[in-house]
Amino acid sequence: MKNISVKFIMILLGIVLILPSQSLLAQPKKGKPTAAKSAPSRPSPSSGNKVSNSGNKTTNVGSGNKNVGSNNKVSVDNSKKNVNVNVDNSKHTNINNSHNTNIHNNSVRRNSYHPYTRPPYRYGGRSYYCHYGYHYHPYHPFYWGPMWHPWGFFIATLATTAIIISVENQHYHYDQGVYYAQSGSGYTVVQAPVGATITTLPPSSQTVVVNETTNNYYYGGTYYEKSDKGYTVVPPTAGTIVENLPEGAKEEKVGDQTYMKLGDVYYQPISKDGKDMYEVAQVDEDDN
Repeated sequence: MKNISVKFIMILLGIVLILPSQSLLAQPKKGKPTAAKSAPSRPSPSSGNKVSNSGNKTTNVGSGNKNVGSNNKVSVDNSKKNVNVNVDNSKHTNINNSHNTNIHNNSVRRNSYHPYTRPPYRYGGRSYYCHYGYHYHPYHPFYWGPMWHPWGFFIATLATTAIIISVENQHYHYDQGVYYAQSGSGYTVVQAPVGATITTLPPSSQTVVVNETTNNYYYGGTYYEKSDKGYTVVPPTAGTIVENLPEGAKEEKVGDQTYMKLGDVYYQPISKDGKDMYEVAQVDEDDN
């Protein structure tokens, strides 16, 4: 009987000791979880792509190109005074884009009314005839106003005041003393085509003396002569004197002298009545 009681007590003590240890084993361990959550994927830096989290839009910037949609826009450099107004394209006619700034220009007309009394300046197989002596002075381009542009100037659109002028089956656009030829997606300023006739002279035009019976009208490097239909573009006449040359003229060294050249026309710098001016030179090829 005593032996049974002793065994029973030992069993109870064993149960009491085992239960706390199992309770401790059942509690979770403190510290980091065994498995970390995976981080969101990022594009590789070498791909050059940036991903926007808003709207899930991807812009490819690695190639340097930006997709701006189907409506293409052309940037216009306002520093060049581009006139960017709407025009009625139905009034414009496509013409040959091979125009250059010397098209339909016959250089210089001879003046038989005033024979030269001074010997010509000869250099490089050419003779340069002028009535006045050579007098160099620095070239300062003359500004004819905001609507005037030099030859070669590109403009995206024309003003609604532009009109079409046809010369020898070629179409030009004229606006306030400036002539344009269609070029690609816009218009390029060209030298006034000889034979073009306008009804009204451009503003700030000047009268220049050609001979005793004829005067020309001068504006921006272009010469006009009165005609039945208005004023017709003519080549400059040798011996004509003007006070100003437009932007686009270039100095050209001819031996010991420096001439101004605008298109195919040579101007000799002179002094007349105390003013710095330019005379249209007659240039002849010397006989070999």
